Amino acid sequence: VQMVESGGGFVQAVESLTLSCTTVGLEFENYAMTWFRRRPEKEREGVSCITWNGQESQYLDSVQGRFTVSKDNAKNTLLLQMNSLKPDDTAVYYCAADPSRTLACSWHHVEYAYWGQGTQVTVSS
Repeated sequence: VQMVESGGGFVQAVESLTLSCTTVGLEFENYAMTWFRRRPEKEREGVSCITWNGQESQYLDSVQGRFTVSKDNAKNTLLLQMNSLKPDDTAVYYCAADPSRTLACSWHHVEYAYWGQGTQVTVSS
């Protein structure tokens, strides 16, 4: 299984980016997916998750209303649309695959099966 994030970069505050997590060899439609990030000198934190069928999602409070997660099962790709970016969003963003097929998603107490290598997002003020 391979999971590759892309779409990161250097942007100015209030600009937008869309991150992609493309998977190969994963039964993508059977996995819930989560975006994590690790900000400089901070612990890794969950940013957003989406259920295996794409019907339900959750967001970190600080990104609620600015970020949108989506899951394209036909393309085996997870997306994170990030709008109104802030310098505090600067981080390495990772995707992770959760084999749970539940009605709701979470990034707490989850055993992830696979992780991507991360993509850097830098937001300048």
